[in-house]
Parts: sequence; structure tokens; C-alpha cells
Amino acid sequence: MAYEFERKQRIAILGGGPGGYEAALAGAQQGAEVTLVERVGVGGSAVITDVVPSKSLIATAEATNSIGDATDLGVQLFVRGDTGRPARPEVAVNLAAVNKRLLALARQQSEDMKATLMRAGVHLVSGHGRLDGTSGVIVSTTEDGSGTDFDRIDADTIVVSVGATPRILPTAIPDGERILSWTELYNLRAVPEHLIVVGSGVTGAEFASAYRALGAKVTLISSRDQVLPGEDADAAAVIENVFKRNGMVVLNKSRASSVVRTDTGVLATLADGRTVAGSHCLIAVGSVPNTSGIGLEEAGVQVSESGHIRVNRVARTSIPNIYAAGDCTTELPLASVASMMGRTAVFHAMGDAVNPIEIRNVAANIFTQPEIATVGWTQKQIEDGLTRGIIYKLALSSNPRAKMMGIKDGFVKLFATTTTGTVIGGVIVAPKASELIFPLALAVEHRLTVDEVARAFPVYPSLTGSITDAARAMHIVA
Repeated sequence: MAYEFERKQRIAILGGGPGGYEAALAGAQQGAEVTLVERVGVGGSAVITDVVPSKSLIATAEATNSIGDATDLGVQLFVRGDTGRPARPEVAVNLAAVNKRLLALARQQSEDMKATLMRAGVHLVSGHGRLDGTSGVIVSTTEDGSGTDFDRIDADTIVVSVGATPRILPTAIPDGERILSWTELYNLRAVPEHLIVVGSGVTGAEFASAYRALGAKVTLISSRDQVLPGEDADAAAVIENVFKRNGMVVLNKSRASSVVRTDTGVLATLADGRTVAGSHCLIAVGSVPNTSGIGLEEAGVQVSESGHIRVNRVARTSIPNIYAAGDCTTELPLASVASMMGRTAVFHAMGDAVNPIEIRNVAANIFTQPEIATVGWTQKQIEDGLTRGIIYKLALSSNPRAKMMGIKDGFVKLFATTTTGTVIGGVIVAPKASELIFPLALAVEHRLTVDEVARAFPVYPSLTGSITDAARAMHIVA
């Protein structure tokens, strides 16, 4: 008598960043045979050269700032000079030690993620992968992905999570020493004397903020009217004011036409002919998806003009058995979004119940000092009439805990529907805003009203008290 056994579903994943990592774990959890192909290490650029090291550097910058700000709280650091009189010491930053630590943290995180995948039974393949039609992937183990020695991995479902790399300007090509992309900053042995940052988006603003705190002179070149274009205007204004107050030079409405290396550093030339000389330059003008040459077109997968993979709300591409997750797609380039897309893709492919991804409910954060955290609808969308809502803004200066901590800048802003008072969005500008935004993310996700938020009991005194204060002020009378 013959018995037929159901074959395990085979899942092949290209890229081991947050999206690929979570997809692999989800597949293993569902009993699939999972193979993950990664060329630089588990965690991808997010862990090895982007999120983990950059936020570790920013944590060091925050520690440096906290020492300087302690004077406002009555805490002063002094040493005894040669005459016995107090002398105020300088705060020194050993950037070589800082970079060594953060790169070690990144490697350890990568190894921890690798160990988790191996315990789950995921088969890991090191190499360059590309689609082989719609039924599998082929992998080259050569360093650059060239050559004729390939292995083929058959797959019923394919998840593409290949990430993105820094965009390079042809007139400002990084050399890894003086002109740098954000992945090359960790090679620096000392704090730059004068760092020029080209680009005032999230990456440019974060690094400009961090290096100014670490002691570098910083000039930020922004092509727009204000730093952080596209973000909440009030929040961006707070950050720009803090930048300028801390001694940063912000050149708005200025476009860098070229950056070249000189005998002593770098020279940035602006479109209007002005020049800015510095010791180093960071190019932070966005990123490009790593989708070229990986067989997408041959497989029939649709991509945008920029090369990003088009996906629907369950991370599915135009080909039914091919999914995509993370920065290589048309969705928000956030690690949290990539992770959710990876899980959703695999659950959907294997017939499990899924909730389509609602990008509007994603909480995002900009790690400047102070931080900017956002979720839901924006004030501009409300003012443009895309949705109806009321807006309430409460300065942190009125918060008792903020006064105790010496916080001078920041606010809580809530958006709610005009009829029922349902919370539809919010902005928080504060130290550790990334931790404070979660209550608003819950409110948006579960459609809580401002009255329901106001009924929660915050700790007194606490910065979260400003959230309930704002919600209370928006009380909707039935």
C-alpha cells in the first residue's frame, strides 16, 4: 500500500536584513523548509552598517550632551589645577574607541540573529543571490557575485529583501577617508574638525546632531527651506532652532553641486557659487534599492522608476508566489516596517490569517536631540483636506517632569476626528520621544478616543502626563 506525504513548502529568501530575518523565522515557525541567502551577514546593512551602529553612535552623543547640560541642574564637573584652584575639564570623546564599540555591538547583534535562525532550523547560505524565474534562486559564492559556479535553490515561495545602499552623487564620490557615505563614518579615528553634511533629511539631520554633540564643527547643507523636509513643520522648526543654538551652521535653500578633496580636507561648492571648506564631508542624499541585476525583470516582477519593488498590503509583488519586504520596496524604509512585511508575506503565502499592513499606523522616529516621533495622519494632510480632524499642541515647558529634567524644547501634538474624537495621529518632540510615542501608536491602532486616552492614569510627574493632558484638553462633548 502506497502512502503519500505532504511535502514541506519551500521558501527562499534573498537578504537577511530585518525583513528577511523575520520572514525566515515566520516560515520556520509554520513548518516550512526555509533557505536564507545573505552576502554580508545576518541582519544586513540595518544591523551591520546602518541602524545598530548609527543609533549606538547617537547614544554616545546623547551621553556627551547630558554631561554638558548637567550644569543647568546644578551639577558641575571640576578638577584641581596646579594652583589648587578648581579648573573646569573638557569632555573628551575617543571616537576610535566609540567606533570600535559600536561595530562590535553590530557584529554581536548579527551573530545573535544568526544563532536564532540556526536554532529555528533555517538553512543559511552565504553568497549573492538572484531570482531564477519564479521557481527558485541561484546563488554565487564569489565575492562580487560574478563567475559561473552557481547553486540553485528550488522554492515554492520567494521573499526578496535585499535592502538599499547610499545614493552616490557623481560630483561627490565618497573615498572612504574625507568624503564619506554614512556606512563609512565608522572608519574615523577622531572627531572631525569640521564636518560638512550634504542633505538635511533624516540621516543627515541625525548625524549632524550627533557629531555636533561629539564636538565637531558642523555645517548642514539643505536644499529646502527647512531641515527635515516632509516632516511635521513645527517639529522641524524646533530641531533647526536647537541646531543653530548649539552652534551648527545651517545653509537652507542651498544645493551642493560638487564636493572635492583638497590637500587639507574637502571643499563643497554650492549651486550659487559659494564654497564651504571642511575637514570631512558626509553625503546623505537618500538611498537606492539593491534591485538591479537580481532577475526581477526576467521573472516579471514590477518595479517603480526608482527601482523599488511594487507590493500590495500583504507584501505580494505582481507575481503571486514572489513577495518583497523592506527598503527595496515602495513602502516606508523602516526596520519595523520591513520586519512586519517579512512576517506578513510568509504568513500570507502559507495560508495563515493576516491583517493587511496599514502603513499609516506605523510609528516612526528621528534620532536627533531632541527626538521626533510620529504616528498616523499628519497636520499637513488635515490642513490639505485629506481627512477631517482637530489639532492640539501642548508645549513640554508646562510639564513638571520636563522642568525637573531641564528640558527646554519639545511638545506633544495630537490629531483627532472632529466628530467622535478618535485619535488619528500625533507628534512628540522630546528626549526619548521614541519611547513616548507608543501610547499614541496604540491609540491610533485601536481607534481610541481622546476621552479614552485621557482616562488612563499616567505617573506623576512624567513626560507621558503631557499626552493625557493634551487628550483631556480635546474632550469631545456628546
